Amino acid sequence: MKDVDDIPALMADIGRRARSAAEVLAMAAPETKVKALEAAADAVWDRREEIMAANEADLAHGRDKGLSDAMMDRLTLSEDRIAGVVEGLRAVAAQEDPVGSVMAEWDMDSGLHIRRVRTPLGVIGVIYESRPNVTADAGALCLKSGNAVILRGGSESFHSSQAIHACLVAGLEAAGLPADAIQLVPTRERAAVQEMLTMTNTIDVIVPRGGKGLVALVQREARVPVFAHLEGIVHIYIDKEADPQKALDVVLNAKTRRTGICGAAECLLIHRDALDTVGQGVVRALLDREVEVRADETLQAIAGTQAATEEDWGREYLDSVIAARVVEDIDAAIAHIRRYGSQHTDCIITEDDAAAARFFARLDSAIMMRNASTQFADGGEFGMGAEIGIATGKLHARGPVGAMQLTSFKYLVEGDGTVRR
Repeated sequence: MKDVDDIPALMADIGRRARSAAEVLAMAAPETKVKALEAAADAVWDRREEIMAANEADLAHGRDKGLSDAMMDRLTLSEDRIAGVVEGLRAVAAQEDPVGSVMAEWDMDSGLHIRRVRTPLGVIGVIYESRPNVTADAGALCLKSGNAVILRGGSESFHSSQAIHACLVAGLEAAGLPADAIQLVPTRERAAVQEMLTMTNTIDVIVPRGGKGLVALVQREARVPVFAHLEGIVHIYIDKEADPQKALDVVLNAKTRRTGICGAAECLLIHRDALDTVGQGVVRALLDREVEVRADETLQAIAGTQAATEEDWGREYLDSVIAARVVEDIDAAIAHIRRYGSQHTDCIITEDDAAAARFFARLDSAIMMRNASTQFADGGEFGMGAEIGIATGKLHARGPVGAMQLTSFKYLVEGDGTVRR
């Protein structure tokens, strides 16, 4: 890795080049952006052996650091996962271009014709940890939405991100777009993150994608606007009218399919009336899958569970661990989620339409689900091709942030010598 002595100068230069590239990209034709994304997808697949070799260097670094199995899983790039990256790039390429699309259009009695149209945000800074595929997802979505992007990946995925970034640059060059439209910060130094947070003249919005510590740092110290991607403290509530098979299938998938992603279930709430009919079977099935169940006093009667502490409620494990407790009714479940949740994704399992409607109305998480695995909390699964993150705030973008969410809007007002009286 190249030593960088003057981080402020490095970041200022990256910012200036990104701003210049953004001006070009905002006017790029839709077919030019498609060409760049398709060429990038081809490059990723053609260079998959190089990418996996770079990833192996990151995995070795991760093993030396003692990363957990879940974190190592997030870091790993197999050929199948690289195929997924390629598929994501092609899916974004195939989407309708959001830039310039008319959101609303109307005429006024004054004679004015008004259109509200989508426009790029400008330059987006993305700060992320561990998952190298974010390099491709973020780069693709920013390109599609006409934004330049400055990527600062985690130190764990340093080599993998560089290899993927090189493919994105190859795509830009193949389409005749400026290579500076997608830049990767070329250092592991944390000072680069601090610089990004204050680059108000060149970065329009920061998107943090990582753990609680990273997001808290960004929200506390950023002078640039932030799309917050908070913890995925994901709850599943098994209602008294839950279907036993659906409950079993959904909970097991939500917890065990991939434990290290933000859509993985972290807390299980069981209606007291469903304990004997559904709840105990689900808890035992989790234990059979070698999930550590940290249970309240009632559920501790099930052999193999461990006693939960207050710290287990409202905790994102990102591992084969789940907190579990019995609640008296749906309102108690709602109260628990309001207190301990992160407004990311929450799920109810029930055949009762009224219960589902109550759950949906009284909670305000970015994603609310019924009878479906929370592992679907993903932009790709929502038809967005990819996502830059799950925004848990309430302003501008919320839920999966795709290309459309990376635009703002402007008003185009036309008259015919029209004057105001």
